[in-house]
Amino acid sequence: MLKLLLWRHSTHQTHKLARFLSQSLSNDPYDPPFSPTSKPQKPKNKTKHKTQNKDQNSKPEPKFPLKSDLPFDFKYSYSETNPSLEPIGFREPPRFSPFGPGRLDRKWTGTCAPAQQQEVDPERVAEERNRVLGDPLTEEEVAELVEKYRHSDCSRQINLGYFLSPKLLYILCVYMACIVNFIVGAKMVWVGGVTHNMLDDIHNHWKRAEAVRIKCLGVPTLDMDNVCFHLEEKSGGKVIYWHINILLLYRGRNYDPKNRPVVPLMLWKPYAPIYPKLVKNVADGLTFEETKEMRNRGLNSPSLMKLTRNGVYVNVVERVREAFETVEVVRLDCTHVGTSDCKKIGVKLRDLVPCVPILFKDEQIILWRGKRDEEQESNLSKEVTSVQMFE
Repeated sequence: MLKLLLWRHSTHQTHKLARFLSQSLSNDPYDPPFSPTSKPQKPKNKTKHKTQNKDQNSKPEPKFPLKSDLPFDFKYSYSETNPSLEPIGFREPPRFSPFGPGRLDRKWTGTCAPAQQQEVDPERVAEERNRVLGDPLTEEEVAELVEKYRHSDCSRQINLGYFLSPKLLYILCVYMACIVNFIVGAKMVWVGGVTHNMLDDIHNHWKRAEAVRIKCLGVPTLDMDNVCFHLEEKSGGKVIYWHINILLLYRGRNYDPKNRPVVPLMLWKPYAPIYPKLVKNVADGLTFEETKEMRNRGLNSPSLMKLTRNGVYVNVVERVREAFETVEVVRLDCTHVGTSDCKKIGVKLRDLVPCVPILFKDEQIILWRGKRDEEQESNLSKEVTSVQMFE
C-alpha cells in the first residue's frame, strides 16, 4: 500500500513538471522561455484626473513682496527690546533683511522694519480690534475656556522665554522643521520672548481653538505686564487668564481665520546690534575707589536669592526693592543661567527697580541702589526744618 502511494505521488509530480514546461516553452525563436509578462498600461485619463485634482487642491503661491496692514514695526522680539535705546553699531549690514530679499514691502533698518505711518490710522485700528473681539465674555464663558485650556496637558500651548544652548537649539530647530507640518497643535518654543514669528504661531492655533495657552519662563517673567501688553497689542487678542506665569490668550468672538492678518515670517534670526556698554568703569555719582569698594562689598556679601535656568522670576523685582530698604548693595546668584541672560536680567532690574548694575562676574549680578534714598532723606529733612521754622 505504501509503495502504491509513493508511485502515485511521483507520477503526479512528473505530470505537473511536464505541464509547466509545455506552457513556458514557445515555438517562436524570439520569445525565450520564462520571459516575464508585460504589465498592463494604465489609462492616460486617470493621470489627467490626478493632475487636475492636484492643481485644484494646491494653494496659490503668495505674490512677493508681501504687504501687511499690521500697524506696528516688525522686530525680532517685541518684549525684550527697548525702542528708546539707539544702537552704536551693527554686526551685519542693515541691507540684509531677515525676511529675505524682495519678500516684504518694508525696508529693514537693522533693528526693525518700520510701518508706513501715513497708512496707519489709530482710530480705525482700535475699531477693527473691538469688532473682532466682540462683546466681553461672561464669567461662565471665561470659566469654561479656562477649564479647557489652563491645564499642563493642553495641546494648544506655546512656550515663551526658554533658554537653550546653541547646540540644543540647532537640534531642536532641525527636529521641529521635520515634524511641525505633520503634528497638529505642537508646542512651539520661542527663546526671545514675544517674537515676530510667534504671532504667526498664535494665529495658527486660533484656526482650531478659541484660546491658546502661553507658558512663560526665564527673563520675560520679570515683567509679565510687558508680556501681556505686547501679546494683546500685536496679536489683537485678549488675555482672559493670568496665573503667575501662565496666560490664556483669547482670539475674539468675531475672529475669522480666513481673514487673518498677513504676518510675513523671518527666515533667520537677525544678529543683535551693538549697544552702549551696560556697566561703566565708574558708576554715576561715585568715584573710582568708591565703585571698586562697592563691587568688592557686593561680591563678599551673601546672595539675596539664587536664580535658576528657565525659572520663574515674578517676585525678583519686589525682593530687590525690599532689600534696598536696608542694604546698599545686593548680589544675585545666577549660576548656570547664562551670561547673556544675566545681562538681560540686569537691564530689566535697572529699569524696573530702579537700580544701577555695577558688576557682572562669574554669573553673579551686583546691584547698587544709587543715591536716590540719600537725596530723598535730605529733601525730607529740609521740608521738616522749613515747617518748624514757620511754626
